Amino acid sequence: MGQVRDLAEALWSGSLSTADAHPFTAFAGLEEYRPGLAFVSAFANVVAASTGEGLVLIDTGSFFSGEAIREQLRAWSTAAVHTAVYTHGHIDHATGIGAFEAEARPRGAAPLRVVAHRAVGARFERYRLTAGYNASINARQFRFGALAWPTEYRAPDAVYDARLDLDVGGVRFELHHARGETDDHTWLWLPEHRAVCTGDLFLWASPNCGNPQKVQRYPRDQAEALERMAALDAELLLPGHGPPIEGASRVREALTTTAALLRSLHDQTVARMNEGASLDQVLASVRAPAELLGRPWLRPVYDEPEFVVRNVWRLYGGWWDGDASRLKPARDEALALEVAALSGGAAALAARAEALSARGEHALACHLVEWAARAAPADLVIAATRAEVYTRRAATETSLMACSIYHDAAGSRPR
Repeated sequence: MGQVRDLAEALWSGSLSTADAHPFTAFAGLEEYRPGLAFVSAFANVVAASTGEGLVLIDTGSFFSGEAIREQLRAWSTAAVHTAVYTHGHIDHATGIGAFEAEARPRGAAPLRVVAHRAVGARFERYRLTAGYNASINARQFRFGALAWPTEYRAPDAVYDARLDLDVGGVRFELHHARGETDDHTWLWLPEHRAVCTGDLFLWASPNCGNPQKVQRYPRDQAEALERMAALDAELLLPGHGPPIEGASRVREALTTTAALLRSLHDQTVARMNEGASLDQVLASVRAPAELLGRPWLRPVYDEPEFVVRNVWRLYGGWWDGDASRLKPARDEALALEVAALSGGAAALAARAEALSARGEHALACHLVEWAARAAPADLVIAATRAEVYTRRAATETSLMACSIYHDAAGSRPR
């Protein structure tokens, strides 16, 4: 087997954990999975299919990885790129196209065609509108440091709504729309190769359907899309992150268990909402099935079930959590000063937070130390205690999102 297949086998068997070979960091290079079908394992993966009219790319990587991906593909094929399909508009999937268009211009090749769901254009407009915010939250989420968020995007030449069938050089590509991690997602069925390209609807981790810093996600819709893919009896799963999965039984298991996890979280949350529970009560009672979270491809190393529950609440219930005191709350600073006064001062709050943190009660410790820091923002001892409390909490978390936010808090002042 090649390096990508070796990685896939180690992850599937559990001999290597996604905590150690994270699906958002592993780069294993290019491997051909079928004659005329190549997979580039990168931060965000790219699939290339040979046709009688040139290459079809499924995703293009990002503006900072596009050239490296192009070089990998050129070692495999010198054919011109005919069509690129965006599985969605996230910049790690849809902004590497510049490397291929720059390559085509000097050769005098025909312009390549870009195909995507209709909603990708609206995503690009939103990204332009919120470039500063996206730079900030993605730098925090991935701990990049300063990040220049792009404001120019290669728009699709052709868009579709529910389904689009393409024939390029005698090879068929079936494009299907599904909401899930995004509202503009496309998954593809390649019948000639018995392969399904999932985009980020499957990514070797507990589904990214709750992200606390991003827009609305759609767990039930994503589960339905995964079940539709599973019904195809594909023999090859090519994901947006992480290595491919081979074999019809493995592909079906990966897709159906991911769908089952999302359905469980969705249905439990909706049931509690229908009983009149508050968000706090929902979070206290909804549990992801342990037998699903234990699967090597469903560990919460990126997003996590609690965040998915919150997104289900937001989808159906809005932003208010059911606690009347938080409908129009006092300012954080005012609340912190009042709690500090009742507690004997900010230093007392910080000391209690330190004690709670030391015995593993991290959630309570974070509340108290945050109040202490807001009540006494110039106190360097309290600031150091706050940093230590958040550092300890980050060390106990499994998801990249939670770890990154707590590490960011440890190194910054209260917002």
